[in-house]
Amino acid sequence: MFSAFNPKKGSLLLSEPFMLDSNFKRSVILLCEHNTETGSMGFILNHRSSLLLQDVVPNIENDTIPIYIGGPVEIESLFFLHHVPDKIPGGTHLIDNIYFGGDFNQVTFLLNANMLTVDEVKFFIGYAGWGNDQLAQEIEENSWAVHNKFPSDILFLTDGEDLWKEALISLGPKYAHVANFPQSPDLN
Repeated sequence: MFSAFNPKKGSLLLSEPFMLDSNFKRSVILLCEHNTETGSMGFILNHRSSLLLQDVVPNIENDTIPIYIGGPVEIESLFFLHHVPDKIPGGTHLIDNIYFGGDFNQVTFLLNANMLTVDEVKFFIGYAGWGNDQLAQEIEENSWAVHNKFPSDILFLTDGEDLWKEALISLGPKYAHVANFPQSPDLN
C-alpha cells in the first residue's frame, strides 16, 4: 500500500508518481477539512497558474504574487493560506503555524505596503474536494500517500516538482526513492 497513514485536517496528500488525472499529476495537497461523513477539501500547493494576484484582484499593486491552481472545484473563487496570524487576523488554524483565510482587506493593505511576502502567504483559485468516503477509496487504490508529520515550511516552496519531491523524501526511506521516478514510465 502506498499510504501508511490516515488523513486528517492538516495532512498532506502526495499523489502517486504516475497519476493520470492532469488535475492532480505530481500534486501535494494540504487538507483543510476532512470528515468521513461530509467529505474533504484542500488545496494543491504546487500547481502554479500563469496568473498573478494582480490579474484577479485589481487593487493589488504588487505584480509578483503568483496564484496556484488549488483544484478543479470553484475555480472562480480565490483562497489563501498563510503562517502569519499576527499580521492577518481571522484565519482558521489548520496545523502548526498554518492558517486558512483571514481578513482579506488586511492582506491587500500588507501586500501594497510591501509588508507581506510570497513566503508568508499563498493564493489559490479553486480547491480539491472529495465526497464522503471518496478520499478513503482513492487512498485504498494507492492514488495518495498521506503525510502527517512534515516541516511546515515546505508548504510555501514555489517550485512544484521540488515540493512534491521534498514532501515524499520527508516521508522517509520507503518513499524517498519514488521521488526520483520519471514523470512517464516510458522514459525509464
